[in-house]
Amino acid sequence: MSASARRPAVFLDRDGTLTAEGEWVTKSAGLELLPFAAEAIARLSRAGFAVVLATNQSAVARGLIREEELAEIHAHLERELARGGARLDGVYTCPHHPTEGSAPYRRDCECRKPKPGMLLAAARDLGLDLARSWVVGDAERDLAAGAAVGAKGVLVATGKGEAEHQRLRREGRPPELFVRDVLAAADAIVSRREGADLRVERPAG
Repeated sequence: MSASARRPAVFLDRDGTLTAEGEWVTKSAGLELLPFAAEAIARLSRAGFAVVLATNQSAVARGLIREEELAEIHAHLERELARGGARLDGVYTCPHHPTEGSAPYRRDCECRKPKPGMLLAAARDLGLDLARSWVVGDAERDLAAGAAVGAKGVLVATGKGEAEHQRLRREGRPPELFVRDVLAAADAIVSRREGADLRVERPAG
């Protein structure tokens, strides 16, 4: 595929970004979609982005859930998004952990964020232009995975994002973009693409 034919993408983290942060999600009933998540995805899709879920799920490595059960949880997530008029172009998961669990899941893989393996796989599968892509998440490792392939990042305040932002500010390396939630991230990304004057939103409080 030629470079001009590749689409930009927005890679979304799951826990704390699209869904509520909490205990390990091992059943579909435990997955809580955050408000405006579907609206955010629909907004990005309308703007011409492929929207891809890229999520570390070491619960598999830890023996808390099987890959088949994780797939059903994500099928449930996609059904919930469809009810809100949104769809994902791809779902990529890393079931590994470098020190927990047992083979074949206990290993230092190339897909666990902050490594960019999931993003690279999606780019190959879906024909994506990573240099024009974005990553949205509530942790530094999400943004680091994007930076490794030249994608820009947005940190959201939901999940552990507020604590991450405070830590990064103390360390003198705050993220370029920090917004209240995934919908604000979608608005910022679309505004940047459309050439609007983008000002970083500082979440209230």
